Amino acid sequence: MKRIIALSAIIIVFLFGYSAMSVAQSSKKVSKDSASVSVAAADTTGADEQDDDIISEMAADSSAVAPVESQGIHKELKTKFIEGNAGFMSLVALALVLGLAFCIERIIYLSLSEIDAKRFMHDVDAKIEEGDIEGAKALCRSTRGPVASICYQGLTRMDESIGNVERSVTAYGAVQAANLEKGCSWITLFIAMAPSLGFLGTVIGMVMAFDQIQQAGDISPTIVAAGMKVALITTIFGIIVALILQVFYNYILSKIEHLTSQMEESCITLLDAVMKYKLKKA
Repeated sequence: MKRIIALSAIIIVFLFGYSAMSVAQSSKKVSKDSASVSVAAADTTGADEQDDDIISEMAADSSAVAPVESQGIHKELKTKFIEGNAGFMSLVALALVLGLAFCIERIIYLSLSEIDAKRFMHDVDAKIEEGDIEGAKALCRSTRGPVASICYQGLTRMDESIGNVERSVTAYGAVQAANLEKGCSWITLFIAMAPSLGFLGTVIGMVMAFDQIQQAGDISPTIVAAGMKVALITTIFGIIVALILQVFYNYILSKIEHLTSQMEESCITLLDAVMKYKLKKA
């Protein structure tokens, strides 16, 4: 689990760095294109006036496009990130990275735990009905997920009473349910931390604004604007991070509920199959 979280965090940080590099490379490419157009215009000074007009129009179009492309969404986010006080914005970004790492780890774990429970229980029921208990155990061992683990625990107590089988399945089911929810508390922590860090930046931005007013001895919109801008930007980014993590958290909860319902249905099916086997054997 820790390796998956660390790997996810490294991948997310790499993606952020790669996006920043791509923005820089695109801006360099635009500048090279505009330079090449300018060189082409200089080389054709002896051409006709009509050709000169066409080249000058192309150079003007490229120079007009360059600033538009440079103001992409990545550069705009980077600019706002710096304007919102890099210290507090780094904490908000760290909460996003760590929260996404835990979300990715849970999604991978839950996705690997999902199986076709109805088909699996049909195969287990068929083997129990045939009296092939060892074959049913082998099928459970070779199948991943909590459903197969619960069934295996129940099959290991086939020689005991049905009450012992039920208690064993119920106890082990509680353990598997706890494993499904492992790490979710960290996700909720980062969901709560992100807006809290944003509000902390808001308070500090207001304090900065009042400090600037005190130093200047005058209440001017220009003086107040800097501190207010820091306050608003940190709040916005904190709320955005919390919303992103909340979406992933709700998706994780839906997968946990689906797996829990599969475990409950499988337990009922297993107990019915065990009861039929004991009655037939008796």
